[in-house]
Amino acid sequence: MALQFPDIDPAIVRIGPIAIRWYALAYIAGLLGGWKYTRWLVSRPPFAMSPLQVDDFLVWATMGVVLGGRLGYVLFYKPLYYLAHPAEIVMVWQGGMSFHGGALGVIVAIVLFARHNKLNLLAIGDTICTVVPMGLLFGRIANFINGELFGRPAPEDLPWAMIFPAGGPVPRHPSQLYEAGMEGLILLCVMHLLWRNASFRMRPGALSGAFLAGYGIARIIGEFFRQPDANLGFLWGGATMGQLLSIPLVLVGAVLIVRAKAPAAAGHQP
Repeated sequence: MALQFPDIDPAIVRIGPIAIRWYALAYIAGLLGGWKYTRWLVSRPPFAMSPLQVDDFLVWATMGVVLGGRLGYVLFYKPLYYLAHPAEIVMVWQGGMSFHGGALGVIVAIVLFARHNKLNLLAIGDTICTVVPMGLLFGRIANFINGELFGRPAPEDLPWAMIFPAGGPVPRHPSQLYEAGMEGLILLCVMHLLWRNASFRMRPGALSGAFLAGYGIARIIGEFFRQPDANLGFLWGGATMGQLLSIPLVLVGAVLIVRAKAPAAAGHQP
């Protein structure tokens, strides 16, 4: 007796040809919630930037998320399709965003913003990485509401197995909620606890490394329950594209944590 997917309209409100969708609301909630959280974080050491600079960075981050996320999806997941239909690349309202592409977009935004404002690159990166899981949480919930990115077929005795409209009559894992829990809620709590540890927080790059490694591990685990993209299927060694793209994140994150060092105390300066 599998659960039936709840009949949720992807659009919250429709006014003629205009529709406000849950997917868009998730991005808005993630960006605005992350903005307020970031303003709180920068009021404490290491004071990565001023609250006014956080306001400015919101625009940079939005551009990085949208452009990077869309281009990442186009290049990583459906390059041949969009090569044949280039006009659809800009149709972001139809769905199709890549976290890995969005992450690259935000990294570029951080680098450019830090250089433009002569700020510490790693300090900004650590602050933003502490906040990012909030956006992931909202985004995965929106994936569930849209009935997209559903899971692989589930065991018959799994009580929360669900039949998704686009997944046929087979009960499946609600993998979007698994990912919302791991990539979003759990990682958000872990990052906050690490940030509260002053000795860890004051090691430039440590929080960035913890996020990259933590997300990569969570995504790799989540992909074991998520149905691979139909146009890609399973790749090398039975891995999915999401898993292959996450392996470098874990490696880079581990290197950042190992290389992160606390600033020399003032009394030990030559």
